[in-house]
Amino acid sequence: MTHRRYALVGAGHRAQMYVDAIVGRYADEAALVAICEPNPVRAQYYVDRVVAAGRPAPAVYGPDDLEAMIREQRVERVVICARDDLHAPLIVRGLDAGADVVVEKPLTIDGPSAAAIEDAIDRTGREVVITFNYRYSPRNSALRQVIQDGTIGEVTSVDFSWVLDTKHGADYFRRWHREKEHSGGLLVHKASHHFDLVNWWIRSAPRRVYASGGLRFYGAENAAARGIHDRPARGTHDGADAFELDLRDDERLRALYLEAEQHDGYLRDRDVFGEGITIEDNLALVVDYASGATLSYSLNAHSPWEGYRVAVNGTLGRAELEVVERGAVLADEGLHPVLDPSAVHAGDSGSLRPEGERLIVQKHWEAAYEAPIVGGDGGHGGGDALLLSDVFEGPGDDPLARPADWRDGVRSIAVGIAGNRSLETGLPVQVADLGIRFLTADGAAALRA
Repeated sequence: MTHRRYALVGAGHRAQMYVDAIVGRYADEAALVAICEPNPVRAQYYVDRVVAAGRPAPAVYGPDDLEAMIREQRVERVVICARDDLHAPLIVRGLDAGADVVVEKPLTIDGPSAAAIEDAIDRTGREVVITFNYRYSPRNSALRQVIQDGTIGEVTSVDFSWVLDTKHGADYFRRWHREKEHSGGLLVHKASHHFDLVNWWIRSAPRRVYASGGLRFYGAENAAARGIHDRPARGTHDGADAFELDLRDDERLRALYLEAEQHDGYLRDRDVFGEGITIEDNLALVVDYASGATLSYSLNAHSPWEGYRVAVNGTLGRAELEVVERGAVLADEGLHPVLDPSAVHAGDSGSLRPEGERLIVQKHWEAAYEAPIVGGDGGHGGGDALLLSDVFEGPGDDPLARPADWRDGVRSIAVGIAGNRSLETGLPVQVADLGIRFLTADGAAALRA
């Protein structure tokens, strides 16, 4: 049987989902023939993982040799898991070198780089797939089904509130994500997931964005204002507190980062109350859509619990989705074994706020009822497995249109990019002014039915 030849570009934490899929469930369809990664320790971590699964060791290349890697290893598809600001140049180089691309969200972090991707796709005719795993989460698919079926009529507005707790939310302020030049801030890196959900749920495209927010909890200035002083520069030390991450406590984080930092100086466990944080931790947006609907969105990154609430108002009624992914972060539990409860079940916290999910639908003049959510095993409620099936076996006939391409990636980051510009200017921003042809062409930004 012929295997499609894959290369991994960026060998960080997220890459493991793809590597394990290639050497496991999809070993008959795919082969990981190369890894492109500047840090030799991280590259070797995944080489060893591939070999341990009984597969041939992939060749290792540095970022400057991406084109040579694609040519020499006859790579058909690259999977990009690099830092967000590196996505666009790697995508463009990969396409020009003759490979299709699978890329982690976000597609990129600003308008010019999105335009460069668009130009490369037009120039090469090659494929770019973006992996929006939240679409595949059963609860989010269930809400799409309710809206798509016309149960609540035409959508008039959406209220969407997302809270990240002091384990998961704090983690964005330890890593490179805390620097907006590398991540685009939480409006792009994190919320692009959420904006994609709204775009997909209501099958419309964003037109105008107004944003407000700031860094109000994390960072050195906020800590000093609350009397917090003289903190260690990193979390890996004896006696770390609840806001610190000790890399020695997690085998994978230790192997990928603590044992690799001498090669590139990257610290995975910086103090969330340190200097140099340029992203926001409290955000609110109003987004106008081509359909006439309005989104009101908020994000908080220092909540005592984690989850989200969505209310979709329509001409025939309302649908409400409430998700609690972790009901409490407790001071005496130390480093929680699950940093991201949206990806992996974190277990019952025993709090008054029980973990769970519920979709309530209520039509005008009728009593409310609970719509079924059919879950599965694995990350994101079984959503990761469905996503990987589409990535490696090709999307089938999906009535919910969950597979996403670069156009969906552009629509999702358009909200965050416009939001960042609005934060800078204090003014609403038209999406058509971001300089991306796809978003300005007549009819090109309409979502697929």
